[in-house]
Amino acid sequence: LLVFLSVATFFEGYDFMALTQLLPNIQQEFGLSPAQLGWMSGLINAGTIFAYLLVRKADVWGRRRVLTVTIVGYTLFTLFTGLTSDVVLFTTMQFFARLFLIAEWATASVYAAEEFPDDRRATMIGVIQAFSTLGGVVCAGVVPIILQTQWGWRSVYFVGVVPLILVMFARRNLRETRRFEQISEAQAKGEPSAGKSGLLAVFHSPYRNRVLLLALVWTLTYMGTQNAVQFWKQFAITERGLTDGEVGASIAIAAVGAMPLVFFAGKLLDVMGRKLASVIIYCAVVFGIVGAYGLYGRWPLTAALALAIFGVSAVLPVLNNYSAELFPTEHRANAFALSNNVLGRVGYVLGPVMVGHLAADIGWGPSVITTVIFPVLGLMVVLRYFPETRGQALEESSRIDR
Repeated sequence: LLVFLSVATFFEGYDFMALTQLLPNIQQEFGLSPAQLGWMSGLINAGTIFAYLLVRKADVWGRRRVLTVTIVGYTLFTLFTGLTSDVVLFTTMQFFARLFLIAEWATASVYAAEEFPDDRRATMIGVIQAFSTLGGVVCAGVVPIILQTQWGWRSVYFVGVVPLILVMFARRNLRETRRFEQISEAQAKGEPSAGKSGLLAVFHSPYRNRVLLLALVWTLTYMGTQNAVQFWKQFAITERGLTDGEVGASIAIAAVGAMPLVFFAGKLLDVMGRKLASVIIYCAVVFGIVGAYGLYGRWPLTAALALAIFGVSAVLPVLNNYSAELFPTEHRANAFALSNNVLGRVGYVLGPVMVGHLAADIGWGPSVITTVIFPVLGLMVVLRYFPETRGQALEESSRIDR
């Protein structure tokens, strides 16, 4: 299970880094201004909001079926992205690729939370999320090579399809989670304790405020983290004078340097507790972004980028754990999708748009640095309103009287 979910999540990082590395090439080919580039990124990211329509179905169809659908969908639209010939088609294909990709990522997080032992839940979710960073490392390493092929940037998406085809076949041995099977049986028998899994059922339950608080943290966090890596190549080339090759190498070095820390992030949550670990991780986000967009010189920038990559990657296990731990089984996928994909992704979409418009006036560096205020506010909400859930069974951590 760990291997399968890790391989599937690997491509979340691959796709994210692919767009990050290819933005200058796409901007040049399609003749886009910084503001237009920001809008394109924002519209692509909007696909993550519509991922809600699939993720919530995990409470109805089951975790296994939704995971299968998302992998197939992402594979197809990744292939279609490589076949596009204009910015409208590119944006559309990436919109749907992100929709399926983020739905897969959210469902994998729910899967992991329900299947792994309570005292190692954060560690396992952290490892799975770390494979997303590994996907980014691989992408950063192969993009400079693949760009030299006859298909240019399109080859990056063609290559990304091949391993996904293997995952589609491997999923045949994946079983449904025990907790979902139990709640499904209870609902079939009409037991009152089983609850309901309707579209807005969670908002008619005692968990409404938790969804809204979690959505606020996701939004504030994304407003900062979504821009941290995505625009770094633009910044490094236009405002620090680095070459395309130097930027590609720096991204790869920074990602490799961040990898050990990223794999340790989940363990940090299990050892130190969710709240203390959150302080450390969010501080890494803030200092990493400020350094990566404020320092001078290739190597100081690369070191700061490594810290930023760690922070951006490590906040996801923090919020993934809370998104799974604060809700009962019958609401878990729906609450995760509402707080992250529908409400939380507002920051995911608006962040790049805001930075793109600011960059036209004050440059990429100052524009991205201003966004660190948002993760700081998100951390304050976590510390004030979220309970400590380290080592607790999901049935205990989801109790509403905490």
